[in-house]
Amino acid sequence: MSKGHNFSYFIHEGVSNMFTHGFMSFAAVGVTVACLLIMGTFTLVAYNINEQLHRLEQDNQILAFVDDSLNDLEARALIDDIEGIPNVRSVEFISREQALDAYISQYEESERDIFDGMEASVLRHRFAVHVTEISLLGETAASIDAVDGIARVKAYEDVASGFVAMRNVASVVCIALIAILFLISIFIISNTIRLTTFDRRDEIAIMKMVGATNGFIRWPFVYEGFLLGLLGSLIGFLLQWALYEFVARGVSASDTMQLIQMVPFSQIWHYVAAIFGLSGIVIGVFGSLTAIRKFLRV
Repeated sequence: MSKGHNFSYFIHEGVSNMFTHGFMSFAAVGVTVACLLIMGTFTLVAYNINEQLHRLEQDNQILAFVDDSLNDLEARALIDDIEGIPNVRSVEFISREQALDAYISQYEESERDIFDGMEASVLRHRFAVHVTEISLLGETAASIDAVDGIARVKAYEDVASGFVAMRNVASVVCIALIAILFLISIFIISNTIRLTTFDRRDEIAIMKMVGATNGFIRWPFVYEGFLLGLLGSLIGFLLQWALYEFVARGVSASDTMQLIQMVPFSQIWHYVAAIFGLSGIVIGVFGSLTAIRKFLRV
C-alpha cells in the first residue's frame, strides 16, 4: 500500500473512531477544552501581572533628595555615585525649579495663583532613580540613601512588594495547575481511545497475526487523538479569546481598577493560539499512544 493510501486510511479510521464513540469523544474534547481554558486563564493572569510589574518598573521611581547644604554643581555631581549602584537603570537630576514647576502643574490653572511668590528654595534638588529589577527596590533605596550628600530617600516599597508577591503566587499556581490539568486531559483522552481499542482488540490481534506492523495499527489511533486534541484546542482558544475580551472590557470600564492595564489580546493571540494548538495536539497524541500500547502486546 502506498504512503498516500496509508495516509488516507489512517485519517479515515481516525475520524471513524471519533464518531463511533461519539459521547466519549465529546467528553474528551470537553475536558480538553475545560483544562486548556483553565490553564490558559491562569497563564494569562500570570502574564498580565508580570507585564504590569514591568510597567511598574518603568514608571516607579526612587526619589533621592539632596542635602540642603550642597549647591547646584555639588548636587549634580552625585549622579555618578548613584549610577554606580547595582540595579540602577537610569538617573535623572531634578532641580528645585523643575520640582516646583512639576508640583504646580498638578493643579488647575485657576488654582495656581496661590503659589505666586513661592520660592523654589523651599524645595530640594532631587534625583529620580529608575531600577532594573523592582524586587530589589528596598536594597537599592538603602544603597542610595547611604550616598554621602543624599538627605532622604522615598520609595514605594509596599506597592512593589505587593506586585512581586502576586507575580510569584500566580506563577506557582499557574505551573501547578498546568501540570495537573495536563495529566488529567491525557488521562481522559487515553481512556476514550482505550475504549476504541478495546472494541477492536480482536481485529488488532488478527492484524498482528497476518503481519501488520505496530506502526500500521497504531497510526489510526494517533490520528484520532490528534483530531480530538486539535478540536479541543480550537474550541478552547475561541472561548479563551471571548473570555479575555470580556474581562478586559470589564477592567477598563471599572473606576476602581484604573491602575490595571491588560495586554490587548490582539498583541498575544498568535502566541496563545500556538500554545493551545501545541498543547491540544500533545495531549491527544500522547493520550492515544498511552492507550494503544497495551493492546499491541499480542
